[in-house]
Amino acid sequence: MTEGAPERRRARRAEPSADDVARLRAATGLLSTAALRHLDEALPWYGSMSAEDRSWVGLVAQAGIGAFTAWYSDPEAPLAVTADVFGSAPRELTRAVTLAQTLELVRAAVDVVEDHVDEVAAPGREQHLREAVLRYSREVAFAAARLYAGAAEARGAWDARLEALVVDAVVRGDVDDGVRSRLSALGWGRPAVVTVVVGSAPAGSPEDVIARLRRAARASADDALVGLQGERLVVLLGLSSRPRRGPDRGTPEDGSAAARSTAAGRVDLRAATTALARLFGPGPVVVGPAVPDLAAAGASTRAALSGLASARAWPSAPRPVLADELWPERVLSGDVRARRALLDVVYRPLVAAGGALAQTVTTYLEQGRSLEATARLLFVHPNTVRYRLRKAADATGWDATSPRDALVLQVALVVGALADGPAAPRPTGAGVEAAGGPAPPSDAAS
Repeated sequence: MTEGAPERRRARRAEPSADDVARLRAATGLLSTAALRHLDEALPWYGSMSAEDRSWVGLVAQAGIGAFTAWYSDPEAPLAVTADVFGSAPRELTRAVTLAQTLELVRAAVDVVEDHVDEVAAPGREQHLREAVLRYSREVAFAAARLYAGAAEARGAWDARLEALVVDAVVRGDVDDGVRSRLSALGWGRPAVVTVVVGSAPAGSPEDVIARLRRAARASADDALVGLQGERLVVLLGLSSRPRRGPDRGTPEDGSAAARSTAAGRVDLRAATTALARLFGPGPVVVGPAVPDLAAAGASTRAALSGLASARAWPSAPRPVLADELWPERVLSGDVRARRALLDVVYRPLVAAGGALAQTVTTYLEQGRSLEATARLLFVHPNTVRYRLRKAADATGWDATSPRDALVLQVALVVGALADGPAAPRPTGAGVEAAGGPAPPSDAAS
């Protein structure tokens, strides 16, 4: 706005006479009473409000009429009406009354004054008063818009602080009743599973980075919270339960019965997070295992952060990569939970499956993944080796014929051997079959 705009605006505004001002002041009570009656008749939402909110809205309407009278009395007064009209109501009123309803309130007050112009204005001054009412109502509408915009900005800043506190609590594994209360304030629902995604932050202002990632996360998930911790981005996702594509890689690492119960309703974590990975900075993006709720999200967070620290040992890892796919690297970096997961999800199911599966996988890996060499050492047909490898894949979810899966199985076998203590001397020749049982007759010819 140019420097001379206020002067030009005041010049266009004709000064009221003393009689105009006196008549308007005398009619203030009449207009206030008529305004409250008009609110009941013209605004259905006003009648459905609580008594407290109705009283505040009525106070705003009366304050608006009083502020108009004061402004009309002083032609030199600035058109700053936010404090005069809306300052009498608490800020919480902006949550009970929408901007659209506020504008309806302003319109209703204007209608009341216009309806009573003939009674209030001096003869021949009706048009002058109508123009003043319209000019003032325009300023009230702009003031309402500014008030609601400020409330929205304050609410957004408060939500951002709450979100940062919740993410920090989840990363620390400290989810108490206070955190649950903050989650409720942020609108967190009841998703089927929760997962944590971690990676480096991209270049740009923190506000823009978080805003972009939050929009993308909420487009692909039921619930999402985003936190920026230095150079690290942490995203909490609440996802609906959908069938998971590909082999089942086992249960979450916290080992609880509630967590294990989610195995049947796994989500495709990679599909749910692929779009998000593009918004992270350079380097790996690691997705923690699915857990039943945010109270158990600490296990997913620990796995994701451990995977982020270990992912550089797998340069060709997909992006995003699941923390469960980084078990070998995490074990080598000293992650006790990854070691326990390999024992529970890979080694023990393989041993429990029987049928010499563990011995066959061990020999197959030691022989450089050669079917023929494995068959010669075990004195069986190569098709029997193939059959056992398929059964081992069914039992563990990891296929020894795949280079990456073979590494997982080999580390699991090493971890299992260390956990089980010294092994008995390995039998040779025909004794191998005697120790493991004969191959199924139908497999040798398959």
